Amino acid sequence: MTSTDSRIARFPFPFPRDQYRYSTNVEPAGNTATTVAGRWGTTHLEIDSRYHEELAERERILADDPSRHQVLPHMVPTAWDAMLTLMRTLAAEYPDTMALERRGDSWFWRNDLLGIEHSFVFGDLATLPAPPLVYICGQIQEDVVLLDQREGQLWGDAGLVTFAADWSFGFDVGMSFLEIHGPVPRVHTEKIITRAHNFLMRLEPGQSYRRTNWTLTVDGKLDTSTETYPEWGKDRRTLADGPLDEVGDRLFLRTEVQHLIRLAHSGAVMFLIRTYLLPLRDVASVPEWGARLYKVLEDLPVDMAEYKGISRTREPGMRWLAAHGNVEP
Repeated sequence: MTSTDSRIARFPFPFPRDQYRYSTNVEPAGNTATTVAGRWGTTHLEIDSRYHEELAERERILADDPSRHQVLPHMVPTAWDAMLTLMRTLAAEYPDTMALERRGDSWFWRNDLLGIEHSFVFGDLATLPAPPLVYICGQIQEDVVLLDQREGQLWGDAGLVTFAADWSFGFDVGMSFLEIHGPVPRVHTEKIITRAHNFLMRLEPGQSYRRTNWTLTVDGKLDTSTETYPEWGKDRRTLADGPLDEVGDRLFLRTEVQHLIRLAHSGAVMFLIRTYLLPLRDVASVPEWGARLYKVLEDLPVDMAEYKGISRTREPGMRWLAAHGNVEP
């Protein structure tokens, strides 16, 4: 199996039907999801063939913009809790290459994929080469947001996000969950965000759920945050105005697998965001996917397309699928 075949087989295709509308769409995490091309979702953290490449990209982004990592002072213990939880998860899901051991008052962490063997004392920053979230996010492909629960609400008070899709973690940090989702169309009148907020508030320690989200991204760029809009914003125009036959390789279906985990020690909710990108040419290689994506794009209301930032790219995507993707309009 080639790396392309593997990416298709493991791609979390986000559409269970021919129409997409906002919903909470949560399900228990850790259950394997089957698609017509393969399966995904067996683990909470996925390590794939792009592991080293994506970690290098994260390191580059953080070096250019350290504000992608934010921890409000009261969230420092939660960041340690998140790091240890992620280490435990990696060791459980990848026991051949990862290990976490308690050795008296300290912990020993091993990551063979990166050649790491390190002892540290929980809560003692001097025993780590970097702050807890920077250290562990340098070893996973997921972005991390930590939600503090207080005053009857959830607050996005810490995290490390380098692969945002048209939003800014630096802008959102310190805002409530409801404030963060304020601009999303339809979800308030339909009370979707309120239901999602209440669901998260009721999570028990150790419980984990997942959901998917999606958009379209030009040229397969992981970092399409608002901070770097001047670098990638023009890509939508060049794709829309460019040759149709290039769209299949330039326009990507972007799926986020989002895990929601109640941390047992701090009580915070850990929000993991893993981004997967598949060019339309590969999407269309699975006939059922190409046909469904076309129908979803065709049916998507204008306000939702505008919020997702795909107003200029969905039409070229549909035209390419019809002309080159063996999709019948």
